[in-house]
Amino acid sequence: MGKITATLDTAQQRAKAQNLPYEGALTPAEAYTLLQSAPGAKLVDVRSRAELDWVGRVPGAVEIEWATYPGMKQNPNFLAALEQQVDKESLVIFLCRTGQRSHMAATVATQAGYNDCYNVLEGFEGDKNPGNQRSKVNGWRAAGLPWEQS
Repeated sequence: MGKITATLDTAQQRAKAQNLPYEGALTPAEAYTLLQSAPGAKLVDVRSRAELDWVGRVPGAVEIEWATYPGMKQNPNFLAALEQQVDKESLVIFLCRTGQRSHMAATVATQAGYNDCYNVLEGFEGDKNPGNQRSKVNGWRAAGLPWEQS
């Protein structure tokens, strides 16, 4: 349990330092550690179906679009879908492409009574490189964490 506690403490300190409205902010590697070792932890991938299909998926993640493609309009059923698929008592880790939509999802989930919400900083694809492309700078894929392409 020491690794879980240390990871959560670090994420919570980050959230306090950044004045985030949810429990914590995780690096991709920290998120993966929690998913492997914290009982009942859930990864909720909020990227669009198009992103999941074209870019790749995280095995075992709950997939609920925050915004739909094309047009990236906010999904009006996001919270209802979350409540159907993820227990409010779970440790919930939100992931998107870069950490922005997952930040919003963690905020909304916290406001809806999920008390243990975390955002994955850097997201699945991470930041852009000097050539303005999302390629191995940081993020879930660049960290070598499990993902698959359909």
